[in-house]
Amino acid sequence: MWIELRDIHKHYGPVKANNGISFTVSPGRIHGLLGENGAGKSTLMKVLVGFSQKTSGLILLDGKPVDYKNPARAAELGIGMLYQDPLDFPLLRVLENFMLGQTSGLAWPWRAFRKQFVEMARSFNFFLDPDTPLKILTIGERQQLELLRLLALGIQVLILDEPTTGISSLQKRTLFAALKKLASEGKSVILVSHKLEDVQVLCDRVTVLRRGQVTGEMDAPFHAEALLEMMFGVPPEQPERYRQTPGSDVLVMQDVSGSGGRSGLKGCDVVIRQGEIVGLAGLEGSGQGVFLRLAGGLKPPSQGCVRLQGFDMSRRDHHMFRHRGVTFLPADRLEEGLIPGLSITEHFALLTDRKGLVVPWQHARQAAAERIKRFRIKGRPDSAVQDLSGGNQQRLLLSFLPSSPVLLLLENPTRGLDVDSVNWVWQHLQAYCQQQTSIVFSSSELDEILMVADRVLVFFNGRMIMDVEASRTDVQTLGRAIAGKVAVG
Repeated sequence: MWIELRDIHKHYGPVKANNGISFTVSPGRIHGLLGENGAGKSTLMKVLVGFSQKTSGLILLDGKPVDYKNPARAAELGIGMLYQDPLDFPLLRVLENFMLGQTSGLAWPWRAFRKQFVEMARSFNFFLDPDTPLKILTIGERQQLELLRLLALGIQVLILDEPTTGISSLQKRTLFAALKKLASEGKSVILVSHKLEDVQVLCDRVTVLRRGQVTGEMDAPFHAEALLEMMFGVPPEQPERYRQTPGSDVLVMQDVSGSGGRSGLKGCDVVIRQGEIVGLAGLEGSGQGVFLRLAGGLKPPSQGCVRLQGFDMSRRDHHMFRHRGVTFLPADRLEEGLIPGLSITEHFALLTDRKGLVVPWQHARQAAAERIKRFRIKGRPDSAVQDLSGGNQQRLLLSFLPSSPVLLLLENPTRGLDVDSVNWVWQHLQAYCQQQTSIVFSSSELDEILMVADRVLVFFNGRMIMDVEASRTDVQTLGRAIAGKVAVG
């Protein structure tokens, strides 16, 4: 299916998220859409998939103008999107999620759907059990399920928003093979990404956005420096690496175990010291997510002792951890970090330490305006948080951090961010370390961990199998540990 966007505008009041964007995607090709956070990529794709309504412009399918008001109608026309956070129902099983949107009435043909699902999954080398509860699947597996569901609906134009964020290298290879297979079958694939390596490996053509406008297009093979200049104007500078001598013990875990994820956490012994940055590496569900939640009091340990600045916190709740200076920043922005439907101002009103029933709206609006300016958030105090780009949602979450925390626990803090935004985030976070704050963060990007961390903890199958200084290791060594091929205590 040929798809053409012609002079697309999308305005939110005075903010021009898309400002006259035009480009064409041909069938049987994988088309990359590159741009820094806030460039307008996600907004444009939400317009294309019917999630948002364009202010002006034309969308043409096979040369014919079309107009639709919702994703259901877009799907009927053959356009579907795999969002950065899959749209599924964790309380249902895999097969039930697959069937959503394909059934009506009370009688569901379970056997036919099961056969269809198994055959489709096998054709893409997706190892998914139709009877598995969705809630135990990794992000990568949920992504595979959503891809199959969209294809079952007859999608001819498939849009993927940052699909390689937070998935394993094996899942990434499997996904890329599936996308190439779809393109070979004549489907149109649009890959929204900020990762040049993904675009270079996968895409046939790329369109680059900056500040809501097209700054250039290029056919494969791609020139990385030219693409960076289209994205940023000038190549982004690497942040200065800040190092200091670690201070006293802040967080101590002794033989700590806990449930959660695919593997839980088993028998963890670790010490986090004052002022250091510790990166957590491992395949998704290997234990690092459970580690962060145990360290922040969001989960109680099933065994062992968690100490914070000498105090036994093993049976304390999250509120007590917060009271003692621990802050947790989740990876899932709209499910755990922010409240969809509320504005930026309303979020700051909720953060206000107040008593009684009177909401200090003026103070909240002032705080929102000040943080928007200081954190370079592309939005207004009255902007709904779900209307912000992923990068701006992350900046907003960072703006909530207290001024002098003892321990920051960050789950994939740069998830879905472009290079420039990643550097900005770490410049901001490293300033905390100069105040003796300890930072523990997880990331699926080993290069990022080695760039900013003092130490690296590697998790495999629920156990911490490596604790090493970042300066004494490399990507290859960490990669082998993540795969379970080495076990260094």
